[in-house]
Amino acid sequence: HRQCKPGIVMQVVEPDYTTFVSEFPFVPTNYQVTAAEAVLKDLQSATPMDRLICGDVGFGKTEVAMRAAFVAVQNGKQVCVLVPTTLLASQHEQTFRDRFANFPIQIGLLSRFKNAKDSAKVIAGAEKGTVDILIGTHKLLLHPLSFKALGLLIIDEEHRFGVKQKETLKALKQEVHCLTMTATPIPRTLNMAMSGLRDISLIATPPARRLAI
Repeated sequence: HRQCKPGIVMQVVEPDYTTFVSEFPFVPTNYQVTAAEAVLKDLQSATPMDRLICGDVGFGKTEVAMRAAFVAVQNGKQVCVLVPTTLLASQHEQTFRDRFANFPIQIGLLSRFKNAKDSAKVIAGAEKGTVDILIGTHKLLLHPLSFKALGLLIIDEEHRFGVKQKETLKALKQEVHCLTMTATPIPRTLNMAMSGLRDISLIATPPARRLAI
């Protein structure tokens, strides 16, 4: 069904993208570069992206996702980042804010740590288009949330979400680009990737001087 739908064709806007990439504080691994290039190619395609990025914790999956998010915002589209836990949502929010600090990109967080007033403000921002990147937990799926111009859905550890939540995700991602990150793909997800239903990028080497977990 997704393959038959026309995708959102995005363009990489220079020199902003090159500037953003150059501000990455580490030396990217060859696997990271290859994965980022594959994602950019998907975003520029007329078919909605459905790519799985598989790599161990700390191997740099999030950097690839942030580069994709940057391109989406460049093209006037919003980004939704869905994570399974409140702690991970807070970590992602801090990482995204640090990485996008030099660019006029608005980032919002929706989790149980946010009170009702702040949550309502973030939801309103997503609906009006003033929030460019929305990071959220399961709470994001509980709201009848409608983005003004959603272009990219990033899912971290999809296997941590239940069946009901996955059905909601299916409806959310029908015509938008979808990027899934995982360190431990479940057999169903891996089978979809290996059989060609989803594209897959591996990040198999750690960054230089990375300490073991």
